[in-house]
Amino acid sequence: MRLLAPATGILAFYDGREGKREHDQPNWLDDGALMLGIASYAIVDGGEALVYDTHLSVDRARWIREQLDAARITVVLSHRHIDHIAGTEAFADCEVLAGPLTAQLLGEQREAIEAATPPVKPLVLPTGEVPVTLQVGAITVQALAFDIHAADHTLLWLPERRILLAADAVEDPITFVAEPDRIQAHLRELDRLEALNPEVILPAHGAPEVIATGGYGVGIIEATRVYLTALLAGDQRPLEEILEGPLRNGWIHPHPAYDAVHEANVEAVGSVS
Repeated sequence: MRLLAPATGILAFYDGREGKREHDQPNWLDDGALMLGIASYAIVDGGEALVYDTHLSVDRARWIREQLDAARITVVLSHRHIDHIAGTEAFADCEVLAGPLTAQLLGEQREAIEAATPPVKPLVLPTGEVPVTLQVGAITVQALAFDIHAADHTLLWLPERRILLAADAVEDPITFVAEPDRIQAHLRELDRLEALNPEVILPAHGAPEVIATGGYGVGIIEATRVYLTALLAGDQRPLEEILEGPLRNGWIHPHPAYDAVHEANVEAVGSVS
């Protein structure tokens, strides 16, 4: 685990992209989250902390709590995917908030999540619905519902500083297509996301050196649009060819582990075409 500080009052808790495995058999932790690299975040001010996603395991989440000098901790879950909710048990004594669809789907999928490899057991479910506006000390945070990557996404927006905590709505270099039949909807939502005109974008899956030095610009949204549009058109070229422009512009960065993600995305989109 690496503690990064991309902006004043924002901490990132990063793990992965180091080639290490925790299990011998194929599993979601090693072959997904750690391979790609993942960050969860906390917004901190005035003795309060808003934790955005609870990372990959309870021990990691406990480490996150140790880094927070906060008398009051609130958790917001971005969406239902296992790499964002696996550590929630460490915050069982806190308010755990989520969008209504996230709460519903976690309840429906609880048995499967608790039986995953590695298991997330017990899965702690949200205790309430995330409000439109949250206050963390003097920092105003807006919770925005977006249908990108997952229909139940909640993104966090700091309007006074134009900082977007984007979870999996964008990734560096490409998104994982979890809902291949909804790419048209995701593209429309990318337009709405870009209309926020964010100055800083902090994704869950990105390059640690970029997150540590202040995050991404709006170009990562355009790169995601380029990629999804190519998938819809049936483009099966290698990533470096599809993304030649965004890579040249420095909006995103190559990471070899995403070649397998691209292959899976092409297959998933082809299966619903």
